[in-house]
Amino acid sequence: MTPAKRALDIVASLFLGLLLLPVIGLLIVLLLIREGRPIFYVSERMKTPTQGFGLIKLRTMHVRAGDGGVTGGNKQATMSRLHQALRKSRADELPQLWNVLRGDISLVGPRPPLRRYVEVFPDLYARVLQSRPGITGLASLVFHGHEERLLAACTSATETDVVYRRRCIPRKARLDLIYQRRRSLCFDLALIGRTATKPFRRE
Repeated sequence: MTPAKRALDIVASLFLGLLLLPVIGLLIVLLLIREGRPIFYVSERMKTPTQGFGLIKLRTMHVRAGDGGVTGGNKQATMSRLHQALRKSRADELPQLWNVLRGDISLVGPRPPLRRYVEVFPDLYARVLQSRPGITGLASLVFHGHEERLLAACTSATETDVVYRRRCIPRKARLDLIYQRRRSLCFDLALIGRTATKPFRRE
């Protein structure tokens, strides 16, 4: 990561964190009243092929043992309407601004993968994770909606895992590598702007 990109991360995440602090506070209160504790969910993700970290999110599922891994249609029963709204708007990812400040991730980059997928695709992620993972990125903007539709049709954890490995990881990686070849501060700012306006645009 270049000093300029790190400086952008720090300045932008501080600004956004302060700006969105009332929204985050309101969401925490809503979750506490409607769903109870815990409010936050910490998932191990990888920022390099060998180094993991705790990615912070607002909890969007009822607590249940064995619920690790990507989210498919088989997990709909563990999500309330509030949980689904948070996931659809991606408001559950707002606490990840703290991960940006810590240097775990950047504002823009490939989404940080689970350890299990890095271990299954070591050569692929050795290339993808040459870029610092991010909250948003080219693959997130281009493929996120299609990925959700693919996984929503899955009815078991096994099917979800197979679909994610075969139909999502390779496509997302291609987009992440395109970003890697084109990355610049201007490109990052364009992707941040597109992410900010995404809730107001039709898919």
